[in-house]
Amino acid sequence: MKPSLKHLLGAVAIAALASPVFARDITIDLAGEPSSLDPHLQWNPDSYYVYRNIFDNLVTRDNAGMIVPQIATSWEQLSDTELALTIRDDVTFHDGSPLTPEDVVFSVKRITDPEFGSPQLGQFNQITDARVEDGNTVVLTTAKPYPALMAQLVKLSIVPQKIVEEMGRDAFNEAPVGSGPYVFDGWDRGVAVTLRRNDAYWGDKGPFDAAVFRAVPDAATRVADLLAGTADLVVSIDADAGIQINADPDVTLLSAPTERVGYVGLNLDKPPFNDLEMRKAASLAIDRLGITEGLLQAGEIPMAQMSSPAHFGYSAEIEPFAFDPDMARELTAANADLAATPATLATAPVFDQRIVQAVQQMLNDVGFNVSISMTDMPTYLDIVRSDPAENSELSFGRWSCACQDADGIAYPTLHSDSLWSRVNVPELDALLETARGSLDPEVRQDAYDQVHQMVRDNYYLLPMYQAAVLYGAAADLSFTPTANESMFLNRMSVTE
Repeated sequence: MKPSLKHLLGAVAIAALASPVFARDITIDLAGEPSSLDPHLQWNPDSYYVYRNIFDNLVTRDNAGMIVPQIATSWEQLSDTELALTIRDDVTFHDGSPLTPEDVVFSVKRITDPEFGSPQLGQFNQITDARVEDGNTVVLTTAKPYPALMAQLVKLSIVPQKIVEEMGRDAFNEAPVGSGPYVFDGWDRGVAVTLRRNDAYWGDKGPFDAAVFRAVPDAATRVADLLAGTADLVVSIDADAGIQINADPDVTLLSAPTERVGYVGLNLDKPPFNDLEMRKAASLAIDRLGITEGLLQAGEIPMAQMSSPAHFGYSAEIEPFAFDPDMARELTAANADLAATPATLATAPVFDQRIVQAVQQMLNDVGFNVSISMTDMPTYLDIVRSDPAENSELSFGRWSCACQDADGIAYPTLHSDSLWSRVNVPELDALLETARGSLDPEVRQDAYDQVHQMVRDNYYLLPMYQAAVLYGAAADLSFTPTANESMFLNRMSVTE
């Protein structure tokens, strides 16, 4: 019998960070090409892996998950709706110009401007104003008390106002300028993005002269690259690849539980899933435990809500979804024509296609008519954020906010004003707004308990599991995976 990855992972020791050795470059195989390198225009994994090394954020999380200073050295809550942050005065952008509090204000106002159209807007739109005070202090004002503000600011990258305004939006995306530990060096479209070390960086220097992030959509090719020594780090691998990697002494398997929730999104405005009984049938058809234990095998946990035990707002009382294909067939048979309406399941190479194919088969086995639509990540993102009439009937996604708060995962996927949401339920909106607008943890938790139960009862979308993340790494590379799936080059090291 083939050993399960969960057993193998128990024997995997994640190497502690060693002293940097400036010995070589690093090559990283991603599942796809970044859709944008402008940090305010995207936050999908392949973009984030790259641009987070180009830019500094207002605050960040350490490897233990604690919020720690970055561009802001300290902060103070002035009132329920005002937060003061002290800004570093020793940081320069990659062109040599100083990073100023005015750049911080510009970055905040840029990402919160509805006309700018940031896909992250729903996570920052409680901020109504930003201003400079006392030289190096920035004060943020929120529309109401916003308990998740610091958690969300972990994702706020600081861009240089003068350069952005001079270059324009498209040119800045093509050649981004930040203040981070690595400098943008080139983008060969469809092939790779190259960064080089910022030797003038104010913080911990990166251990690599250069970093090459390659777009390698085929997972087997990524693993082959690692085993052949042509890649140092590969992402988005599955359990079978993990077993293969674990058997090779020249490479290392790394894993961590994440904040990410895998789910099936439903278009509530188009048949067949504009019908409650059809949504219920779809949920009954999906064997979540079979998928997590039979396919994924890395410690994933079935979920029945858009949060996980890693988030504040998780509800332990929500009943798991039932797996009952016979009942699902009864529901589809009662309205066979509706169930047989052609439905497209949107996906992209970054996702584990075994899961997508399993969901398709499970749905079709009970009477649905589902086909898979595979596109590149930018096209997929356009599809799932499009108007309901143009959106796919189904989509597979894995959502993480890197904020450890249900506001960052439930609000964007369920609130009617979010580009990512296909749900428009006033009562649900009100509960989500209560949860993000109160500083009382009990009030927030009660609101999330109700949100999760409404989603569970009405199958507004179909949560599936709390994800784990697997990486393959060269044996001499020390890298500590984190729950927020960050890939900070200057926290890595190589050993002799």
